[in-house]
Amino acid sequence: MSDVGPVVSTPLRHSAAGRIRLGIVLALQAIMAVELVALVLLQSWASGLWLLTIMAVTSAPVLLGQRLPVRIPVEYELLAILFVFASLFLGEFHSYYERFWWWDIALHSSSGLLLGLVGFLLVYVLNASRRIDLHMRPGFVALFAFAFAVSVGALWEIFEFAADQLFGLQMQKPMLGDPSGLTDTMWDLIVDTLGAAVISGFGWWHMRRERRSFIDVWTDRFVAKNPRLFRR
Repeated sequence: MSDVGPVVSTPLRHSAAGRIRLGIVLALQAIMAVELVALVLLQSWASGLWLLTIMAVTSAPVLLGQRLPVRIPVEYELLAILFVFASLFLGEFHSYYERFWWWDIALHSSSGLLLGLVGFLLVYVLNASRRIDLHMRPGFVALFAFAFAVSVGALWEIFEFAADQLFGLQMQKPMLGDPSGLTDTMWDLIVDTLGAAVISGFGWWHMRRERRSFIDVWTDRFVAKNPRLFRR
């Protein structure tokens, strides 16, 4: 990963990315608020409580962002918010997982990409926090990001299996004629791995060519927002 130089941090309220994130979050909240009113009128209290939980999760980055000890770049927050909306509101609440066979595959592919990005960021944070003045090889950084993303994906599948067994849920859903959920789990792991491989390969290619990519830009912004973490 390229060396990080001085970065000028733009206040969130004045940044274009911040305004875009706020606009998207407000739009998503409005969509869910309309649905919540309908559920209240129908006296569907359990569904309403579940929807309130989703609304709280998707609005948390905006409401708590300035209060957290670690500041997350707007791009990461926006991707996470959209992922939660697609997986919980559309996937679970509106049954997109059952309505569209490819919905789960698309989300797991996206999660592989997102976790790969987090893996690249973790390499930088760990290296900086331990004050190791060492130029890490691009292959190691990419391998760590890939392994991190795949590991988290595998842990999530273990969580789904445990939840189904202990609480009688159906997080591992029937797929392609297999009611056991095994096919669903394997495809989730496969697309998680493919997504992680794509972002890891992209990062490795840019590091080998010593060219900056959006991964470097987002990392720079993370450093600029968290100067205390990177004091030498």
